[in-house]
Amino acid sequence: MTPGLMTPGSGELDMRKIGQARNTLMDMRLSQVSDSVSGQTVVDPKGYLTDLNSMIPTHGGDINDIKKARLLLKSVRETNPHHPPAWIASARLEEVTGKLQVARNLIMKGTEMCPKSEDVWLEAARLQPGDTAKAVVAQAVRHLPQSVRIYIRAAELETDLRAKKRVLRKALEHVPNSVRLWKAAVELEEPEDARIMLSRAVECCPTSVELWLALARLETYENARKVLNKARENIPTDRHIWITAAKLEEANGNTQMVEKIVDRAITSLRANGVEINREQWIQDAEECDKAGSVVTCHAVIRAVIGIGIEEEDRKHTWMEDSESCVSHGALECARAIYAHALQVFPSKKSVWLRAAYFEKNHGTRESLETLLQRAVAHCPKAEVLWLMGAKSKWLAGDVPAARSILALAFQANPNSEEIWLAAVKLESENNEYERARRLLAKARSSASTARVFMKSVKLEWVLGNIEAAQELCEEALHHYEDFPKLWMMKGQIEEQQELIENAREAYNQGLKKCPHSTPLWLLLSRLEEKVGQLTRARAILEKSRLKNPKTAELWLESVRLEFRAGLKNIANTLMAKALQECPNSGILWAEAVFLEARPQRKTKSVDALKKCEHDPHVLLAVAKLFWSERKITKAREWFHRTVKIDSDLGDAWATFYKFELQHGTEEQQEEIKKRCENAEPRHGELWCKVSKDIENWQQKIGEILILVAAKIKNTF
Repeated sequence: MTPGLMTPGSGELDMRKIGQARNTLMDMRLSQVSDSVSGQTVVDPKGYLTDLNSMIPTHGGDINDIKKARLLLKSVRETNPHHPPAWIASARLEEVTGKLQVARNLIMKGTEMCPKSEDVWLEAARLQPGDTAKAVVAQAVRHLPQSVRIYIRAAELETDLRAKKRVLRKALEHVPNSVRLWKAAVELEEPEDARIMLSRAVECCPTSVELWLALARLETYENARKVLNKARENIPTDRHIWITAAKLEEANGNTQMVEKIVDRAITSLRANGVEINREQWIQDAEECDKAGSVVTCHAVIRAVIGIGIEEEDRKHTWMEDSESCVSHGALECARAIYAHALQVFPSKKSVWLRAAYFEKNHGTRESLETLLQRAVAHCPKAEVLWLMGAKSKWLAGDVPAARSILALAFQANPNSEEIWLAAVKLESENNEYERARRLLAKARSSASTARVFMKSVKLEWVLGNIEAAQELCEEALHHYEDFPKLWMMKGQIEEQQELIENAREAYNQGLKKCPHSTPLWLLLSRLEEKVGQLTRARAILEKSRLKNPKTAELWLESVRLEFRAGLKNIANTLMAKALQECPNSGILWAEAVFLEARPQRKTKSVDALKKCEHDPHVLLAVAKLFWSERKITKAREWFHRTVKIDSDLGDAWATFYKFELQHGTEEQQEEIKKRCENAEPRHGELWCKVSKDIENWQQKIGEILILVAAKIKNTF
């Protein structure tokens, strides 16, 4: 019962007040949307129709709401019978309440009261069945012989193709300047008839770019040129006609004309007052790229890439443009931008590098090597460019070519450690050990560094020349005693010889000189653990954490030490302390997830994501968690996220590959393998352990992936 509608003390409804309420509501609605002048509305009828539709209850609504809406709409029709939205809203109310015949009767009454309303006639045609709808549309055409929408509806109602054509041709007799009708009619024709029809269409609609371009596509080369010239005369302000002309010349082998047409386009459009919008033109170039019109794409990029850019912003803007094009799949656009940037900045190493990485990822080996040859000619002191060129030749199996590139690199950079070491790596990984040994001897005398000595020690060690390795190591430490990797190698060689005391001494000496080297602390701790000195290993890690606070790797080793010893409670206590000291460490949170009992893992993973939502180790842990719960789709989604956020984490690729071996198809397994090979990962605990023992590992990433995957246990 509505409050306030009871007469005091009577208990009966005051009908008068209900009538007043309705009138008040009507006044409010009408004052908001309409101002009736002699029965003609002066407001937007579509807006009013939307407003009226909002009063229609949804199907299955309260019966009282339906009655109120029906009463209200009846009042609107009676107040203004020539107002189309009222009839449409009334018919729709009856339609949604299931009274289809009442709806049809109402809308037909609406066509009598509003015979010049397109919307009413179209609604009537929608509500009527097949043949009756055709009859309604025929009536509508008599009242509105210029209505394009009604002719389109009439054509849609025909099921026979010839009847559709007949309707549209009749429509074009009455409305010859309608682009929409011409397009609808042309779409129904065979190419030859479509061409004839389009010839007439462009006469009737000379300002329609779409029709001109459609006609040009159907014409022969010579006629298409004439059509496009006429189009330019009729529409001198549209860039698409010029771009289509350039694409036409390219498609017919007349590539020398393409640049002229694009340059002429810019000049002509400017002369006609058109502003050259750089972003729009780059989008056009991207479309040319995707359509295979490479020459036109390049010409457009060259013509507009510098427009509106301040001189100091050019390099930054062009690099952003190229990245944007790559993200849109428009690789030729990106290539053209890099080519232009390199003409403007031929001595900028950073631009050459970006272009080289682009070719490495998206081009061919030949395109990369050609670009690198030009790059080192302009930037001979850029070691990385020489090294990329040598590596490309080496990976292709052309060792002599790689060797000659490095020889040229030496001439330009005679004391470069990187080039010396690259040359050594090339020789050693191709089993040319004597060459490698001679190169290292020269390097030690002319470009001596700690890394050169380290590689010298490693070569002798790998070849089994332990005495020579130890001598070189002692010599190196005499010069570079603060280089931790030398101490690590000294200790590991001793450990390999099972000279535990000597190894312990080497690590301890190293830690006196390099107390902040985490790997040295780990090696010493693991040595003690290996020989059963658990208490000593624990003490070493405690000492390491005091000297290197907030170092997650040291905390992680402490936790794992206790876990390996079977002391899970102590491991959990240490993990809690570790997360307090290193609250944003992904490796600790990832480990913490799987230290928990199964029911608590999900909660822990949520905490981990809150602290480190973009850390690859945490994402990998979540993927493994879903895998352990047999939620295959979710697991795959999180594996994808992990390798996307850090493609350099080899352990993530190997775990993903193992997952696909168990749950994926051969295609999915091959895809992961190929993506991993392209990424060339270098990090990850297991990955580094396996790859360090493999010669020429960069050519064997697929093999390493399989080996690491085999070592991963999926009993999480």
